[in-house]
Amino acid sequence: MSRLYDTVEPSVIDEEMLQKAVEEQGPKDEAGKIAKKEGINFADVLSLRLDFKNILKIDNLWEFTSLTKLQLDNNIIEKIEGFDVLVNLIWLDLSFNNIEVIEGLSSLTKLEDLTLYNNRISKIENLDSLTQLHVFSIGNNEIKDIKDILYLRKFPKLKTLNISNNPVCKEENFKQYVAAFLPNLDFLDYRLLDEQTKAAAYEKHQTQVEEQIDKDNKARLAAEEQDKREKEIQLHKEAYVEYLNTDKLYRDMYADDPEGVKLNYMPGVDEMLVVFKERIQSVCQQLFDFGLQEYEKRKAEVDMFWECVNEAKDENKEMGMKAIENFMAEKKQVFIELQHMTDVKMVESKVQEYNNLVTGLWDKLMGLELQLVDQLEEVIKDFERNMQDLVSVFLENVQAYLTQAREHENAHNEKMLECASSTLEKAAKNELDEDMPDDLKMLLVDKDTVQNAVTTSHDVHLLKIDNKEDDIVTRINNWLKGMMDTIHQEEEIQRNRTRVTEINHLIDHLREEIDSLDIVQDDEETTEISKSKVVFRNEVQSRNSLVLLERKLSEQKQAQDPYYGMTKVQEEVQSTITEKASREDEQGKSAPGEA
Repeated sequence: MSRLYDTVEPSVIDEEMLQKAVEEQGPKDEAGKIAKKEGINFADVLSLRLDFKNILKIDNLWEFTSLTKLQLDNNIIEKIEGFDVLVNLIWLDLSFNNIEVIEGLSSLTKLEDLTLYNNRISKIENLDSLTQLHVFSIGNNEIKDIKDILYLRKFPKLKTLNISNNPVCKEENFKQYVAAFLPNLDFLDYRLLDEQTKAAAYEKHQTQVEEQIDKDNKARLAAEEQDKREKEIQLHKEAYVEYLNTDKLYRDMYADDPEGVKLNYMPGVDEMLVVFKERIQSVCQQLFDFGLQEYEKRKAEVDMFWECVNEAKDENKEMGMKAIENFMAEKKQVFIELQHMTDVKMVESKVQEYNNLVTGLWDKLMGLELQLVDQLEEVIKDFERNMQDLVSVFLENVQAYLTQAREHENAHNEKMLECASSTLEKAAKNELDEDMPDDLKMLLVDKDTVQNAVTTSHDVHLLKIDNKEDDIVTRINNWLKGMMDTIHQEEEIQRNRTRVTEINHLIDHLREEIDSLDIVQDDEETTEISKSKVVFRNEVQSRNSLVLLERKLSEQKQAQDPYYGMTKVQEEVQSTITEKASREDEQGKSAPGEA
């Protein structure tokens, strides 16, 4: 039952509460003022305290992706939820709440310290993914079953346990039981468990402990085997040959074939079925082996592709960083010289020199981006062509193997027709066994009936083979299309747009630096220098506007052509450079005042 909120008004975790908590717990003094002015990015917050807030529901924490410590104690929380994105959490306090069930913690795989003290929990459960758990406080709850202690054996790193003030603590020799079955514990209810205490506890419960160890080992082996099987099945699915190393296709043929099941009771069919099953399984096994080999080829091709992409991006990034470093060194020298200049002409000349350096940096970075675009375009084209070839080879062989399966089915069908005809003749002469199933006898009333049953069974078998082929063809084609669509979108279009935005932001920042530089001059000199800055500012703004315009046009055309993005990237950069060069020529012909 939930607590009655007679004197407390429940609250929710909203933007205002989070902002206030972050500001209160953030840096103080001057650093705090700066942080408050510029705003604190929730994604950068490492520790958050939300205690004594009357919080009823855990919500709106999705931005705190870097959070390692979270306090939610002394609230009125009823359910553990909302932690899916807090994957970096190490320390969590949910004590003094209204929680009844342990749940919603599966994503917190890095959690080391968990406090659930003073809630309404009656069972220790749903903690399997918390393999790094060192400290666990579950005291003052409603734990009644001593078997919950055995559950904690799953956590070999658990060193501190507080389970005091639970009904289970009234069990005779409870603490000694805990010490015996949790031998890795160092502290129980905040008291040290020395080696003498542990030894005495083990001696008292030795038989039970050894039996439990044996059970644990068997359970661990079974879990490992299950995990291994699941990984194998997943691998086979990625190769599109799952269960082809078994008789599943053969069993599927008869799963929806009631007529075939009846006909299999005809005399002599048993031996035919053995041969038929062996042939179908042989084809499936060959297809299975071939599928795994082709999967390894595709995987190697994909790995090589990403290696090439990352190598090209890293090399391009290194050249870009070097260009920025060289610029920064020149900028530092320019700014030092500007601080000591008093002549307006020299200052104006130096500002123009800085403007030219910034423009040169933009040219260099955009040129590198265009170079990377060309490299990635070539790599992606080669990769797509190679993958299409690999998939084509795979599908050709799939169709060839399943054609063999159809041929075996056709041969088996011919034998079934002969057997049905022979059995019908025996039925007419009353030469069949008396214990023959009634369902089969109903099929042997005339030739048309039994032949129709054989044909129906044959059609079902062929349909199962066709369905298997269609399934493989559809899935691998969808996989290839989805992968290539993602690569084109993320590695070509989105990556380029992000990079162009980064470059423009850098240029804007460098422009703002020269604007904010404090150069002591008289009013006339300041006016002349400001004019030079305006020329440069207008140049950059015009360039950025042009890039944005070209990008909007690209987005419109891309809606009709998904491969349009790469060509438009090149046009963006080239047209911007051409326009900028033309503008520079015009500015060079004008006087500073006219500009």
